[in-house]
Order: sequence, then structure tokens, then C-alpha cells
Amino acid sequence: MYVGRSPSIRQAMAGHSLITTVKYVAGTRPAFHLSEIIPYLDDPVSVDEIYRIISPELPRLGLTAKKTGDDVEISRVLPGPAYILNDREQKRIDTFLAGREIPVTLAEAIERYITKKAAKDWNDPTVIERLRKAITAQKDDYWKPSHKRSLRYTKGYRVLGYLAYHFPVYFMQTEHLLAGLARDGLLKKSMTILDVGTGPGVVPLAIADLWSRLDGARAAVYSIERSEEHIEAFLSLRDAFVPRGGPVSIKPPVKADMLEPLPSTLPEKFDLIIFSNVLNELPESPVETQAGIVERITERLAPEGTVLIIEPADEDNSTRMRTLTAELHQRGIFIHAPCSFIRGTPCTAPRCWSFTTAPVIRPTRLMEALARCEESYRYVNIDIKYSYAMLRKDGVRRDGYRVSPGSKFLRLSKLHSAVEKRVNVAVVKMSGELGDVKNHLFKVCDGTAKTPVYAVLPAFHMTPGNEALRSAPYGTVLEMRGVLVRYNKAHDAYNLLVSRNTEIQIPGADDQ
Repeated sequence: MYVGRSPSIRQAMAGHSLITTVKYVAGTRPAFHLSEIIPYLDDPVSVDEIYRIISPELPRLGLTAKKTGDDVEISRVLPGPAYILNDREQKRIDTFLAGREIPVTLAEAIERYITKKAAKDWNDPTVIERLRKAITAQKDDYWKPSHKRSLRYTKGYRVLGYLAYHFPVYFMQTEHLLAGLARDGLLKKSMTILDVGTGPGVVPLAIADLWSRLDGARAAVYSIERSEEHIEAFLSLRDAFVPRGGPVSIKPPVKADMLEPLPSTLPEKFDLIIFSNVLNELPESPVETQAGIVERITERLAPEGTVLIIEPADEDNSTRMRTLTAELHQRGIFIHAPCSFIRGTPCTAPRCWSFTTAPVIRPTRLMEALARCEESYRYVNIDIKYSYAMLRKDGVRRDGYRVSPGSKFLRLSKLHSAVEKRVNVAVVKMSGELGDVKNHLFKVCDGTAKTPVYAVLPAFHMTPGNEALRSAPYGTVLEMRGVLVRYNKAHDAYNLLVSRNTEIQIPGADDQ
């Protein structure tokens, strides 16, 4: 059977390369035989010759080939079902995360790379002191006003300082997020992944490590990076840590800038696109510009794919990221988590400082060496605290809960009318612990608030009936009955005071 010989198809094929022709026909139908395109080529070519030319490009085009007699059938790679963790896989992941340290082989690979670049042992006093200076310079630069920051970890000891100080925390942070993707059913048995601005390869190496605990999943990981120094470190760590022929194939980074169009050598579609701690390096760019960058890159997102954006948890970067994701949501790149939009209304993320935490990591041997000085605290980086958003184009949300019409839950946008009154509210827990042992404090949201809202639970008021506020994971929907509304004029925010008479429930928890 031949493709239809319409003038439009002839015109599309005329004068185009063979690859373009195959791509065009694949876009018009789910499967076809290579013999079918021969009549449309300017010069007759055999099926075998066509296949020889196009076969290296098939993965990039999202196509697969199958021999059928003397012909070859080309078909689109259809999205696979979600990869569901089995009990063994979940236990392996939980055990690793509970260990709170990067793999020894990776830590040693970092030490060897520093030794190679410094031309001295990594623990030589001169090398350690230079690393301290590089780390101090990076931290000082980070805390400058946004318009004065350079945030470039691209040369010499700045890259080595990044490996020593930032890499371990970001690696473990990524493992927590990948585990979250797995628990949400957002992984597939076979995935194509893009890491934007990969640096020395934190994200690809974390992917390889987590996938090593899965029984049947595979992934091809691509990345872009503009710094040659980072690419060199990336390849060195990859070759030392990722086994050849394993479940994850990590391609060499493509030297490119996220401000430019993605190189055509990258695959046409990705199942997962990750922006990890890169968008904050554009502090002068308005949110609309950053949204345009993400929107352009996610043109390569598969229909059932996921975008993962990760940023630091400090107030400036976190609030900017929430504004960015709210803008992306309006553009059709919908938030899957942690926001739940339980009222079904768009959110403008007003002053939304929202982040989560994970258990502190164990310092590496290199970090311990750096800390053997008078101001040891400057060189130990073990706290995991970050802001993130998972987004999709299909509108699938982590939590499908919606406040039912006619419910007795007050919208947070109406709290001004209930100051000093006790009310019932349905909210999403949108922060880690912001308080202390005496007063637990958490940011909450229902998507309607124009002013930040916090739930306050004094320790002496904690009961089994309200303890879910403290123990529920970040992003959990909570139904809170009997909270006292107070307005905090100093911070222009509302507090929901939880007492021993307050009842807090997780919808559907009793059904699980």
C-alpha cells in the first residue's frame, strides 16, 4: 500500500533530503514501508540503501524499524505505560535515601578528577585551601543583589569548588525528586531525557544511579551545556561512575546555550525535560522571558512527558520560580505538583515562598577535609532544601481532589471576612517546617489567596486529631476544621491558628 500521491505530498518531498522525507511521511501516518517512498524520490534508491542512510537518525526522530521480508516497516515509537515500582525497587530506593550519602565510587571519582586537574593530591593543603577560596567566592557571589551576580562555575577551581561543595547535595536532592517522579507514575520503561544546563552532570549521574535500582527500566539521557570545563568534568565522572551497557545511556553533552534553539542533533521528543538550578542564573530576565525559554524547549516534550523545574529554596529564587510556573500554567504547560488547584481556579502565586526539605546528607571525605579549619561551617553543605515544580501538557495532576460545590470550606481569598472567627478550610501544604519546636508553622494554599496564608500549630495544642498538619508530606491536601483566622499586619499575611479542638484530615486517607 502506498501513501496517497497528492500534490501536497509531492511538493513536500521534492528537493528535500531523505531524512526530511521520512520525517514528513511519519508525521502523516503511524506506520509505513520504506518501499512506499521510493516513487517520490528524485533518484531511485533501494530499500537497503534508504535504511542504511536513515537508521542512525531513527531514535532522534522517535521512530523504530522492523524488517518485513524484503522491505522495512517504519513506525512511530508509541508512549509506553507508566513504570510502576515494585516492592523490591521501592525498598532499594528507600534504603539508599536513608543512607544519606552519595555513592562511594562517585565521591572517589570526584577526588580523582580534582587530583588530575590540580596536578596534586586532592587532600594536599594547597589544593584544599584553593578549594576553600573558590567556595567562599561562589557563596559571596550568590548572596549579592541579583543584578550583580555572575553565578558562573565555569573555570578552574570554580568548577572544582562546585564539585566539592554543591555537587553532593544537588545529587541527593535529584535522587529524592526522581523517586517522587517514580512514585507518581511519571516514569516509563524506556525514556528519553533532556537535562538543560547540565554543568558537571549532577542530574544525568543521579538518573543513572537511581535507574540502577530498577529491575526493567532503561533511559537515554541527553544534555546541553555551554561550559567546556563542565563538559570535561561531566565526561570524566560519567566514565568513572556509569557502567557501559547498563540500563542508562548517558550521551556526551552537546555544547549549547539554553537561550538558543535546541540543536537539531538532539532527539525530536523527550519524555522528561529537567531544568535544575539553571533558570535562577538569569536573574535579569523577566518571568515572561524565562517562560518563553521553557516554552520553546518544551516544544520537544512528548505528549505524555513531564517537565521538572528545580530552584534553590531562598525567598527570592523560590518566589520567582512560583511566578514562573504560574505563567507556564497559563500557557498550557500545566502544574502537576506540588500545587493542586483544589478550587479549579488559576493561581497567580502571590509572594509564594514554597519549598520542601529532605534529611541532611552525610559529608563526603572531601567536605570533611575542607572543614578542618577555624570556620568549618563555611565548607560543609549538607542541608537539602529546594523548590520544585512538575509540569505536563496533558493536565494530569498528582492529586485529583477538588473542593465540592456547596462545601462548608471557606476560600482563602475570603479570609479577610473571617478574622478572629473559627472556620473550616481545605488547603494544600506548601512548605516544610518554617517554625520551631514550640510553634510549628507551614505555608498553605488553595489557589485563590491574594495574600500568603500560614497554618500555625503550637506544640502544646498538638493532638492525634490535628497532627497531620505536621506529619503530612509537602503537597498534601488537608481538610482543616475549626481553625482561628488571624491577620498578621507586620507581614501582611493570614495565620490559621490550630488548637487542640481543630480536626485535620487527609481526604481519602481512610480509604487507603
